[in-house]
Amino acid sequence: MVSKTYSAIYWGVDAIKVEVEVDFTKGVPQFIIVGLPDAEVKESKERIHSAIKNSGFSFPSGKIRVNLAPADIKKEGSLLDLPIAVAVLSSFGYIPREKILNYLFLGELSLDGNLRKVPGVLPAAILAKEENLKLVVPSQNALEGAIIKDLEVYGLSSLKEVVDFLLGNLKVEPARYNGFSLEENYDVDMEDVRGMEYVKRACEIAVAGGHNILMVGPPGAGKTMIARRIPTILPEMSEEEAIETTKIYSVAGLLPPGSGLITTRPFRAPHHTVSDVAL
Repeated sequence: MVSKTYSAIYWGVDAIKVEVEVDFTKGVPQFIIVGLPDAEVKESKERIHSAIKNSGFSFPSGKIRVNLAPADIKKEGSLLDLPIAVAVLSSFGYIPREKILNYLFLGELSLDGNLRKVPGVLPAAILAKEENLKLVVPSQNALEGAIIKDLEVYGLSSLKEVVDFLLGNLKVEPARYNGFSLEENYDVDMEDVRGMEYVKRACEIAVAGGHNILMVGPPGAGKTMIARRIPTILPEMSEEEAIETTKIYSVAGLLPPGSGLITTRPFRAPHHTVSDVAL
């Protein structure tokens, strides 16, 4: 029986919808994943096999074919573990096929069936809203997905909980994000700089007009110290800017646990000898 569900992969800081198709036929045991998967995705079959068995479900003997469409785009990361496992269980008959078509699944599986946090949930949440789908993610990622307004995001802790939720045996309330507070919280301030009034005034004029700044001086003169404090005199981030910044942190896996929007403007100080790749 063929089952299908939905997931997502990254393309830069955006998400691309992935259709996970699974066909199961009885016979010689075999687990095949096609659709341009990388090594990490190919390894998921071992995690999925153990997670399904350790979650209390039998794993019938037979050939499992998994297709990740579109097949011409490379699939990377462990976030496809959960959607593949859900589609496999559906093909086994544990979950009715129609119950998984309204969801977009993301999550890495441990061998005991628990769900681990994955990066890139915010771009996937934006995609889910565009596709009019509900989002199912590990519980640690629920707040991140709930940033997107009017999107139903369900945070669950294990594969067993996901199955119970889909069957209606477990009631879970959608995650809620507590408002879009864009209050900035910097650990530095321009008032830390003593003297150099002309330099500080030049920085104020430059950032007000959106101009570049070139500071020249010997080591220890305070160039980096002042530059590090420039974000503190910029206007507050708009909601759109905050979401765009948070997307970058999300895909890079740099969001702190339990955090929502990044509301402080990021600062980077690459050395002038940095290579193109490092930059």
